[in-house]
Amino acid sequence: MSRRIAVVLFNLGGPDGPDSVRPFLFNLFNDPAIIGLPGILRTVVAKLISSRREESAKANYALMGGGSPLLPETRKQAAVLEAILSACAPNDEVRCFIAMRYWRPMTDETAAEVAAWSPDEIVLLPLYPQYSTTTTGSSAKAWRQAYNGPGKVRTVCCYPAAAGLVEAHARLIRETWAAAGHAGPVRLLFSAHGLPEKVVKAGDPYQAQIEATCAAVAAALGEGWDWKICYQSRVGPMTWIGPSTEDEIRAASSEGLALVVTPIAFVSEHVETLVELDHEYGELARAAGCPAYVRVPALGVDAAFIDSLADIALASLARGGTASGDGYACAGRSKCPRTLGAAA
Repeated sequence: MSRRIAVVLFNLGGPDGPDSVRPFLFNLFNDPAIIGLPGILRTVVAKLISSRREESAKANYALMGGGSPLLPETRKQAAVLEAILSACAPNDEVRCFIAMRYWRPMTDETAAEVAAWSPDEIVLLPLYPQYSTTTTGSSAKAWRQAYNGPGKVRTVCCYPAAAGLVEAHARLIRETWAAAGHAGPVRLLFSAHGLPEKVVKAGDPYQAQIEATCAAVAAALGEGWDWKICYQSRVGPMTWIGPSTEDEIRAASSEGLALVVTPIAFVSEHVETLVELDHEYGELARAAGCPAYVRVPALGVDAAFIDSLADIALASLARGGTASGDGYACAGRSKCPRTLGAAA
């Protein structure tokens, strides 16, 4: 019997122009998963932070034409994924929807669109391979609060070691380094968005899952690679998980090593890759005397990666509730959604 299958892709979102930078920042910092203060106090703090960071953020987005490329990138991924899923399930009607957390199309808009389409099955599929309460957890909570329509819901909580994800990362690393044509010794940096240390100590599985992804990619690359994990995008006075990408760039440069830097937690190009990695960290590496600084592109619509997303989405239809897309099991992480026994 034919089914209507809605696959909802979760992502962060980004401002589409200068006028949306401040409201985007406010939405980000007003999320209790980001700033865990009581509602009224959090709103005041979010207004203050978004006001103070507006101009510097606008300058960063100006380097990308004034707005974030994240939505166009995600639309490309959704279109390719929808075509693959439709070919794999020719008797069903499959549509991919995009639900951004902090800018349009936001969760409530997409929830209304999905409800109007009246699906039989819903797969919530984050474009965050590694689970965190601050990303997938926040997006899924917003969906549960917003959606009031038909359809059996399955949630993919994570897929940090999915075969296609790992294959795509390893191939892009090899190809990018080969194209650089540098013959000297090199260090590979897996750079992921950081988190405050207290979030991880409270049981968030993100860091453990980052480590799982990096270990799987390193194994796929084979012997001979000198690699390290590091974390970028630190903000505020709190202690964040480390080491920082900046410190690792300086350390490698002091050792006379070239650098290959790959965004291991970002599957689309956006401000953290196009500005932070390419401009800020590229300048840091050159100033530190790094022999070569090479940045691996985000996965985008890489065939192995999108095929893996399709496999994960289709496999999720055979089960209920929340599950990892690749069988990954968190160990001792109290904030893992399956540990909590709740849809995440």
